[in-house]
Amino acid sequence: MNFWEYLAGRHQQLLTDAYQHASAVFQCMVVAAVLGILIGVATYRSEWAGNLATTATATILTVPALALIGLLIPVVGLGVPPTVIALTLYGLLPVVRNAIVGLRGVDPALVDAATGIGMSRSARLLRIELPLAWPPILTGIRVATQMLMGIAAIAAYASGPGLGNVIFRGLASLGSANALNQVLAGTLGIIVLALLFDAAYVLIGRLTIPGGIRA
Repeated sequence: MNFWEYLAGRHQQLLTDAYQHASAVFQCMVVAAVLGILIGVATYRSEWAGNLATTATATILTVPALALIGLLIPVVGLGVPPTVIALTLYGLLPVVRNAIVGLRGVDPALVDAATGIGMSRSARLLRIELPLAWPPILTGIRVATQMLMGIAAIAAYASGPGLGNVIFRGLASLGSANALNQVLAGTLGIIVLALLFDAAYVLIGRLTIPGGIRA
């Protein structure tokens, strides 16, 4: 059976796995984005707090994905929980770092002007600082999503959802008729999903970033 015949015969299952993979990455990325922005907002005004937040999230990223998922299994069990926790933790660093850099890069003169017209600190943050910091924050989210696409495949080790199951089944049966087809289908599926997500972020950027800021 060649690769195209394999796809034709397994397309329904592959589509289901692809949907689960994309859903897991999307949901974890939403949580990581919210947490990362909140951490950035809480720490960007202080040099040591910002460095601590960046270092802590960077340290998490140095832990091998397989090791982290393996450590989580005895605590939360198999399946979705270790996948969600691991992906959320791995998605934090690019968002936290870019949120801090973006917020610190806002022109102080604009903040002073907003203060001068009576804006509260929360109003300045929501109406001035976060909108101006949004381009680098979106870039951080975009980078984190691409990372999570690949890392999510390893979640199959803990019986997690997604295309990693197809890849692992192929690797476990190397030498059999469809082993290479399974690995190739899972890998190409993840690449296609990554490209689709990236295209979506480009569209979001065009819709949410004013032309003057992009320029």
